[in-house]
Amino acid sequence: MVQELPRPGRQRAVLPLGRLAPLPAGESTLTEAAEWRYTSAYVEGNGELGDLVAAADGKATSVQAARSAWRQRRQAVPGQPPYLDTRYDAGHVLGCQSRRLVDVCSDLRLDVTQPELRGASMTALHRRWTEHGDAAAREKITVLNLRHSLSTAIVAARAAGLARWQPGLNVNRMLAGQLGGELRWTASPAFTALLGEPGAA
Repeated sequence: MVQELPRPGRQRAVLPLGRLAPLPAGESTLTEAAEWRYTSAYVEGNGELGDLVAAADGKATSVQAARSAWRQRRQAVPGQPPYLDTRYDAGHVLGCQSRRLVDVCSDLRLDVTQPELRGASMTALHRRWTEHGDAAAREKITVLNLRHSLSTAIVAARAAGLARWQPGLNVNRMLAGQLGGELRWTASPAFTALLGEPGAA
């Protein structure tokens, strides 16, 4: 179970940026982040912040603002929430050297098992979806992205001192609980086998 710690009185504790935002939409993603930033305690990502800022059109005002905020993220700005990049800014809560999200999650006892990638790469799943309209592949990609964003937000909350959990946390169980029956994939035996006993953390 996640124990939420006291945090600033804002509407959102952590704003995650997903890992597969298409590059042409980079500016709109950053614009939305800039707008949400003022009602969030943190804007976080696992390397995506730097990647997105580098990839988007550098002339856009929102990109310039995001680039500046990311580069100065360790400098407190009164009245504004900071950016927190879990690839670079979570070392104080980690015991591992790797900063790959899957390794970071393992170190923090977050179960982020990815059954979607058994026998297929992300690239292959994406091709099945975009070229062949494979709805099952689309659902698997959706869950992969949701898991990545949720686990990054949880790591960021831990790094920021906003949450802790004992002894561990099953992120797939959290996804299943929130998604309900929205996706067939989360009701499949391959996915439900990861959820453990009902009511467990």
